[in-house]
Amino acid sequence: MLELEETRPSPQPSPAIAGEGEGGDAVLRSRFVNIGERTNVTGSAKFKKLIMADDYAAAVEVARQQVENGAQIIDVNMDEGLLDAEAAMVTFLKLIAAEPDIARVPIMIDSSKWSVIEAGVKCVSGKPIVNSISMKEGEEEFLAHARKVRDYGAAVVVMAFDETGQADTLQRKVEICERA
Repeated sequence: MLELEETRPSPQPSPAIAGEGEGGDAVLRSRFVNIGERTNVTGSAKFKKLIMADDYAAAVEVARQQVENGAQIIDVNMDEGLLDAEAAMVTFLKLIAAEPDIARVPIMIDSSKWSVIEAGVKCVSGKPIVNSISMKEGEEEFLAHARKVRDYGAAVVVMAFDETGQADTLQRKVEICERA
């Protein structure tokens, strides 16, 4: 088992992600990563309103503004009960892929539904980031998702959740992450 007292941060971030252009390189040179989260229907009322109204042109402008304002990664989430999340994810990702100034940064596919993540990963150029997988549904499901993420060539965010819930102490976080 990992001794917590011996844990030290690595001196350099590992090159885990890359976009199509210089955006991915910028992520690799910095310990701080500016993630644009305004393209998230659960976190941005404005973006949600645009997506619900099928105003994808204005929604693309939200992504563009994030990149212009320094976002090194664009986080996209379409988890809304009244929305066909898979279709909305694919539509939006295809539109931003056609915009060179947006497509130059890595895309993070953010969803609590694996089907939405998988639909999104399939239509991203470059190396997408899956946000997220956890052991909430058990180790077997976690491993199946982890293998698919690897097969798609995506990076992944692993959440410190297991069958009993979210880790609430450092020791629980370490235990869950060691299992993962």
